[in-house]
Amino acid sequence: MMLASFRLAFLCFATIANVVVGEDILSAYTAPGTFPTSVYKLYWNDPTGTSAQPQPVISDPATHSVFPEILTDPANFPKNDTVDPHPLPTPLQPTQLLQQAIGQIKSVASNPILDTCAKCQSSFTIAKMLVLAAPEQGPLLAEAICVYLNFSSTCYNEYNELALGSVFTQVVALGDMGGYDGQLICARLLNLCPVPATVPLNMTVWFAKPKPNPLPPPKKPSGERLKVLHVSDIHIDPRYATGYEANCTTSLCCRENVWNAASPDHVVLPAPRYGSYLCDTPMSLMLAAMQAIPVLTETEGTGFNFSLFTGDLTAHDPDNQYSRAFVDQAQVVVYDLLKKYVGPAPVYATLGNHDTYTQFQMIPYYLGGPLGKQFNWLYEHVSSLWYHNGWLPTDSVEYAETHYAAYSVKRPDGLRIISLDTDMCTSSLLLNYFSYVNATAPDPFGILSWITDELQDAEDAGERVWIIGHVISGWDGTQSQLNPTNLCSVDRYSPHVIANIFYGHNHEDQFTVFYANNATVMNQETALAVSWISPSLTPLTNLNSGFRMYEVDSATFEVLDAYTWISRVDEFPSLDNQTEIGPTYFLEYSAREAYGGNIPWGTNDPLNATWWHLVTEQMETNTTLGQTFRKYQSKSSVRAMPCNETCLTASICYMRSGSASLAYENCPRGYGST
Repeated sequence: MMLASFRLAFLCFATIANVVVGEDILSAYTAPGTFPTSVYKLYWNDPTGTSAQPQPVISDPATHSVFPEILTDPANFPKNDTVDPHPLPTPLQPTQLLQQAIGQIKSVASNPILDTCAKCQSSFTIAKMLVLAAPEQGPLLAEAICVYLNFSSTCYNEYNELALGSVFTQVVALGDMGGYDGQLICARLLNLCPVPATVPLNMTVWFAKPKPNPLPPPKKPSGERLKVLHVSDIHIDPRYATGYEANCTTSLCCRENVWNAASPDHVVLPAPRYGSYLCDTPMSLMLAAMQAIPVLTETEGTGFNFSLFTGDLTAHDPDNQYSRAFVDQAQVVVYDLLKKYVGPAPVYATLGNHDTYTQFQMIPYYLGGPLGKQFNWLYEHVSSLWYHNGWLPTDSVEYAETHYAAYSVKRPDGLRIISLDTDMCTSSLLLNYFSYVNATAPDPFGILSWITDELQDAEDAGERVWIIGHVISGWDGTQSQLNPTNLCSVDRYSPHVIANIFYGHNHEDQFTVFYANNATVMNQETALAVSWISPSLTPLTNLNSGFRMYEVDSATFEVLDAYTWISRVDEFPSLDNQTEIGPTYFLEYSAREAYGGNIPWGTNDPLNATWWHLVTEQMETNTTLGQTFRKYQSKSSVRAMPCNETCLTASICYMRSGSASLAYENCPRGYGST
């Protein structure tokens, strides 16, 4: 083997060196200088020339055709072969596109190379391509993936076109699924991605004027006290079924269409006539509360100076059991009862996340066309009811009709009330999916700009302002989107303009404090404003029924005391099968008496942000006071969960988090509810 290799190498060397290696083998050959023209019959050019390569005419013996001259012309290069392109795949029908999308999402989900975040965003990107090409397939895709991931046992009910399927399709089509929007959905909704960094709000051009320094002198108290009712989260249930299952396994209980899985054929806990812990408000409880309010607040014959209703009229039905008519009917019933029992003064209302169809949803107008106007029916109807009841003037109603039911109204006593639909920033489980579209924008709905302008007008006029909304801006950080990173208008216009902020939504009795400079320092000097989070009238979930009245100075519009009345839901079963007595509402507590015992505060000093911050300081050293707060948070429910030291620490952190991003960044999680 080695000898053969040696001989081969020698022959190669000999050829290169022009050595005669054999008797009949020549070592070199020199070709003629002229091209051998006899090789081809015809040429496109002169083959004997020396300035260009010969261009012979080539015939294809298989097709009996001559290749054109331009094919090899060195002076003409084609850009594309447009004569014989490769074929494209045959277009698929929409149903075939759906099957391809499902298959690709399953492949992504099972790919071991990808992490959960990449799988999630890749899947949403696939979904986006499908719904842009065939939007009618979007709900079907949502149903299929819901089933594949075992996301729910009622996928069709939840994601068909008449439920969330159409909303899912719109959001996926409109959002940046491969970027920030998609990551935020995968993080906040599915826990599959890290939460993307919040986007700082550019404050340099946001305000028309800088904050006055020094602030204008505070208004002097009048010594006259107004009575203001605050009712929230009524959730009236016209489908409440007395005697049916009150301890159902899924969905809203006290309905004919639900049961306890352990006893599907027999009722375990019959629904009492006045309500139960896993049920919404029956008509009987609603009327009992309406009858109690004027008596307990001593407003019989006079009424309140005015009232607040911070949203959520309808029951917690699944989306497939909702409709526009169902929402409209609840609005008519609730507003009519409020007018009859707490009037004749205005009730200033705001929309809740359940007060629309599909629930929780509102879409920015800037998206335009039919999509941008798809909820106008709601704003027009509710505004017309507010006008019909004499609660709002014409100009406020006209604005609300075309601006998400938001309005600003100046009362005869000088207080300006600003109402806005805070569903625009709803996150967590009860979410506005449209808030995930263009999520890096601080104000896609334009509402923050509007309220800033209203507050500026109020500052210029020397007015005080109350802001009312439904979904809270802070507390434990689970209810609102994290952008913008600060509620700039609260900081800028407090404490001289904004007197108080009022929310509902959580069903529990809570409050939060807003601090200067986005709470970089939290103390009594930096505390600027407080939000009052009202207890709910509905007992859902595991709560007592309640409402609240504020005593308010008529000049400063600061709250001087807050009284909360409740009715014990655990006593409702004993009221069945008789008509002599109904539920008893009783005074649970006065805020000043319950929390202010060790705070040096004058009798007529306001329960403002400074006072509430001092309350939180008291709770840090007095666990009994913290436990009192947790008790009242549940409206003294017998079903409230115990709260340990970590829980109390978390609760204090929530109280100091006016913005969701603060709680998300700073507070222990999982202790927001009792």
